[in-house]
Amino acid sequence: MVDAPASGTPRAEGYRMPAEQAPHAACWMWWPWSRRVWEPGLEGRDGLAAAQAAYATVARAIAAFEPVRMVSRQQDLAQVVATCGESVETLVLPVDDAWARDTGPSFLIGPSGDLAGVDWQFNNYGNHPHADKPALAETDFVNDQAIAARVLSILGVRRFAAPLVMEGGSFHVDGDGTVLVTEECLLNANRNPSLDRDAIERFLLDYLGCEKVIWLGRGLIDDETDGHVDELACFVGPGVVLALTRNDPSDPDYPAVQDNLERLGAATDARGRSLEIIEIEAAPPVYHRGVRLSLSYVNFYVANGGVVMPAFAAPDHDAAAREVLARAFPEREVVQVPALDIFCGGGGIHCITQQQPATGRESWGQSAS
Repeated sequence: MVDAPASGTPRAEGYRMPAEQAPHAACWMWWPWSRRVWEPGLEGRDGLAAAQAAYATVARAIAAFEPVRMVSRQQDLAQVVATCGESVETLVLPVDDAWARDTGPSFLIGPSGDLAGVDWQFNNYGNHPHADKPALAETDFVNDQAIAARVLSILGVRRFAAPLVMEGGSFHVDGDGTVLVTEECLLNANRNPSLDRDAIERFLLDYLGCEKVIWLGRGLIDDETDGHVDELACFVGPGVVLALTRNDPSDPDYPAVQDNLERLGAATDARGRSLEIIEIEAAPPVYHRGVRLSLSYVNFYVANGGVVMPAFAAPDHDAAAREVLARAFPEREVVQVPALDIFCGGGGIHCITQQQPATGRESWGQSAS
């Protein structure tokens, strides 16, 4: 039995986060600019330039299916326009990092079809050092803390301020009442240390308009997000989950992904359905700056009529993963783009994008002050 939602929350007022497969009005992205995040690049090349080229490739690929709105700093605008081309819309806002999934709003649809968004609290992924990336002063991510509210103000839609530190890549909804998360991330003491599992679950359900949480365990080795679920599993339809696998028992990721498969196999969703699990084999390991990159074919973007997914310079694995997604999304065109230079920064294609669901009455709304 699901507890009654707290008053004033999205669930209490009939709002919910739609499935990513639902129609979109646009895709939001933030332009990368910080050498702190991207240097050095793979094989000693200019990591920032490589990341910017990769972001532009993703933006153009998505723009073939739906509008893309690229947010950048004023000083980067000319470069964005030149690199992304006329198919990508641009918008100037201050931004610290380039992970729109995690710092942007999580969009909701209301009972009358109106658009709203959740503004989660953001603390830079627990703000712990990772590899050669030090912890930051809060002033280094203050714009990322504010960007969700700024986007919602520009759109002129309702903002729900959640009392929870959360990133958009740490959960995945099916649009039918169920949300996928990991214990490693959501229960980590560096996010919401004053809240226990039950409290975190209640907030998550209330602010996403969901009824049931399916808890996976741990994420991938060296994942600096502390186990975001968008590297592990996602819903591709009602009662259907795509899950990352490793076939080599000696691989350090094998125990975690096997445990997650077992949890999915034992789970039911909010409608009582057992889950159909589609397995997708992970790419071979790639190491950068002394750590293993969290490469995942699950980290893709579903667009209107298309899927934009990563390739990792591993031809056999890339081709096999593309076939899995083509079967999972038979009515969508699957486009595969090189993504190693994105994953060098700590995330993937899903991490750098955020879908804005369609309502049929889209508008840019009022300008932000």
